[in-house]
Amino acid sequence: MTTGVGIALTEEMVERVDSALSSGKPIVVSYVADGRPRMSLRGSTHVHAPDQLALWVRKSAGLVEAISANPAVGLLYRDSDTRTTYVFSGRAHVADDAETRTQVYDRSPKAERDHDPERKGFAVLVDLDEVTGGTVGGTMVSMRREG
Repeated sequence: MTTGVGIALTEEMVERVDSALSSGKPIVVSYVADGRPRMSLRGSTHVHAPDQLALWVRKSAGLVEAISANPAVGLLYRDSDTRTTYVFSGRAHVADDAETRTQVYDRSPKAERDHDPERKGFAVLVDLDEVTGGTVGGTMVSMRREG
């Protein structure tokens, strides 16, 4: 089991998250809107930094509006074939600078980019506070942000 204080996603985790959509395992994102829990599949989810995930969100309604009031989010990756599960929790925010917007859009899967060729969407970054999970019979992880 990999445990520790501080977040540093493993190479396996990066590979699984970055290929989630193409392998038929899109990431589920949970957030709170209007005082109620919400969940949505987000195919654009990918690793932005060792302790940060990113998503390209096409509409301001829903997730983007919700994180302005409550930035707490949860993300779930599940591969039933290999019995691998990763649970991510952190704080989300919209990145407004052109460089980050371009990076997040460009790193999103082509299928997601094709839904927003004019790049009118929003780059959402998730600063990870906790990551748990792993593969049954394989490597397990439990990481928390320092502080």
